Parts: sequence; structure tokens; C-alpha cells
Amino acid sequence: MSSSSLATVKPSLVHHKLYFSPHFSSYLINPPSISFTSSPKNLSIFCQNPNFITLSSMSSDHSPSSSSSIDFLTLCHRLKTTKRKGWINHGIKGPESIADHMYRMALMSLIAGDIQGVNRERCIKIAIVHDIAEAIVGDITPSDGIPKEEKSRREEAALNEMCEVLGGGMRADEIKELWNEYETNSSLEANLVKDFDKVEMILQALEYETEHGMVLDEFFLSTAGKFQTDIGKSWAAEIISRRKTRLG
Repeated sequence: MSSSSLATVKPSLVHHKLYFSPHFSSYLINPPSISFTSSPKNLSIFCQNPNFITLSSMSSDHSPSSSSSIDFLTLCHRLKTTKRKGWINHGIKGPESIADHMYRMALMSLIAGDIQGVNRERCIKIAIVHDIAEAIVGDITPSDGIPKEEKSRREEAALNEMCEVLGGGMRADEIKELWNEYETNSSLEANLVKDFDKVEMILQALEYETEHGMVLDEFFLSTAGKFQTDIGKSWAAEIISRRKTRLG
């Protein structure tokens, strides 16, 4: 077997007793030995040669079960059906959903030019999860009169509940980490995705203005001067320029 081969052994499949070998962290497998049953949930091994293996992972963490995954995804279905309240409040018929908004933000993260120090894949992940708690709490807007701290508290509680539905573990921890990074605006990736959140909103506002023959000044006024990145500023300027041309 190639030295680059990686295998994962489940506890029920292990039928060889492992003996410690003095060769660093290697172990000698003795095939005729009695089976052992005490082992981590997943034992990843790196095969160096037919007789020796090096333990590369003994994590007790786990991937979500099929049942937990489907429960989580079913809960996330609400993101597809819950309409963004800002548009409802302005009388837009058939407005975009929360998922619609997050999807186009993810596309923005995908097509944006390279920025030194920014991880594009992380931006995409942040965009996908930044509003995920709204599957439970709904789309809370400034017009609801809920203080920012209370909004954040409700969303974090909802996020934790969703991650429990997922069954905890590494994937749930990653979702929490990404959400918190966005919430606290604590990285270059979060800065960029925060801008995309605003850019997506004003682009959608321009599209609704064009489609419905209305003026939605509020969305442009609320975001003016609040973009943090060069890309965010540039894209917002392009949208505003097109709006000015349309309005004459």
C-alpha cells in the first residue's frame, strides 16, 4: 500500500491486537492475535508498510447521523419559505426568502476578486450560515423595535438549538464558529461578508424598484457610508450609479 494511503477503521471491524513498537508512534499488528473491543469511535491509520501503522487520528468526535442531518435540513427548510420582512413591510408581493438572500451572498463570495489574507471558501461558508438562526426566530428587523443585544441573544439561542438538532460535533461547532465570527465582525472574511449582506440588499431593492415601479430610499440611506471593504464600496457604487440612471 502506498505511504499516502489513508484508511478509517470502525471499532466493529478491528480484529487484531496492537502491540507498541519502539519505532516512534508506530504499532505492530499481529494478525493471529485475539480481537479487542475497546477503541475510539473512529480510528484513522496511516499505512507505512504492511506491518506497521501510525495513528493519525483518535478523535472521539463524529459526523452527524443520517437522522440528525435530515432533521437539521428539515428545520432549515424554513429559510426557504420565510420571506424577508423588510420587503413585506414595503408591500412587495412574493418577496425573496432568507435562503434567497444568503444564496446570492454566497455567489458574491465566490465571484469576488482575490483579496490578500481573505479565505474565499470561508466567506462562502459564513454567507451560508450568517442568517441560519432565522429558521427559528424569523427575520428580525429594526422596525420590530428589538434591541440589538436581545436580537443577538435570541439568535444565538436558536443557533445552539439547531446545532443540538444536528447532534453536536465538529460540523455543529464549525457552524457556531462561523456564525459568531460574522456576528462579532472579527475577521477580514466577516468584514467582506458583512458588506455583501448590504450589497445584496440594495441590489435587491434596485430590482424591486425596477420591477414594481417604486422608490425604496430607506434601504440605500441605511447602508450609505457603512461599507468596510474596497469590493463592497465598489459594488455598492455600481448599484447606486445604475439606480441614478434609472431614476433620471
